[in-house]
Amino acid sequence: MSNSLGKLFTITSFGESHGKLIGIIIDGCPAGLPVTRQDIQKELDKRKPGESPASTARKEEDKAEVLAGIFNGHTTGAPICLAIWNKDIDSSEYEKGRFLPRPGHADYTSYIKYGGFGDYRGGGRFSGRITAGFVMAGAIARKLLKLVKIEVMAHTVEIGGIAARHKDFNEIRQNITNNPLRCADAEAARKMTAAIEEAGKQGDSLGGIIEGIALGLPVGLGEPVFDALDAELAKALFAIPAVKGVEFGSGFRAAREKGSENNDPFVIENDKLVTSSNNAGGILGGISNGMPLIVRVAIKPTASIAKSQQTVNIKEMTGAKLELKGRHDVCIVPRATVVVESMIAVILCDFALKAGLIPRVIR
Repeated sequence: MSNSLGKLFTITSFGESHGKLIGIIIDGCPAGLPVTRQDIQKELDKRKPGESPASTARKEEDKAEVLAGIFNGHTTGAPICLAIWNKDIDSSEYEKGRFLPRPGHADYTSYIKYGGFGDYRGGGRFSGRITAGFVMAGAIARKLLKLVKIEVMAHTVEIGGIAARHKDFNEIRQNITNNPLRCADAEAARKMTAAIEEAGKQGDSLGGIIEGIALGLPVGLGEPVFDALDAELAKALFAIPAVKGVEFGSGFRAAREKGSENNDPFVIENDKLVTSSNNAGGILGGISNGMPLIVRVAIKPTASIAKSQQTVNIKEMTGAKLELKGRHDVCIVPRATVVVESMIAVILCDFALKAGLIPRVIR
């Protein structure tokens, strides 16, 4: 497996869904950054189970524990180890279905790749639960980015085909905490909630779209051609389980437009060069252009559903039916918004360190 991401600001994920713990190791964080456990917990609480009508019935405190790298309220410059102990574990359904790969999950591919030795309980390393570690790393990255006035946020823009109306950045910032779906459009959020509840009654699930935004980026972040800013962001975002698509700016819409429609004209505004539109999503040639970074992430419907599904017993190589009775999210989109924020922050922090924007010692 490849469990590390980043060059200067490096994160290494560890743990399994039903193992003793999950966590993250952060290497390359400058010394002297003020950090409290509450700073980390604040971000973790955004993805904690049970915070929205869409989420799993699994009740985990997701209480962050600092094991190394933070001393007297500041980072030391040494690797930071953050962990969460798993407590509300029920592996009984996974034991019963050990040889019945769940449609839409990595059960079959991981079984073959690792010869059946992987931890199959709750999806093991392939569970969305490991993203709690991403969020803890994101909490540290966001504090570093705040030093250079870079802001990262994400919000739900679609669930089950119900799209939120366009909102400006101030409206998004103010409104996403007003409902558990983290949607800036209150009317759309009500419709989304009703759709989620209906899907749950039917034993089914829903997917959606999350939009990530970064404000305050300078011109010049990105290392073309293979370490382009959008390429690294896409890599990090695709590491989030259930992500099936990533687009920047106008994204796939650009394929249906003319150059005269999709190009972003350069203009002078307040003695600064900007573009009058932002179809590029803040990135040109793999390099930030100073405009807001806009990226949208497509999240597939939760693969674990209560409806009967066709599968195969891979031990006996016979057809089988699968009915899942575990605890699963009807829609993971709301809980995934903070994960998207976190992965964007981690990558931007890495590039900011490469560019020398963030010092190696914070004073």
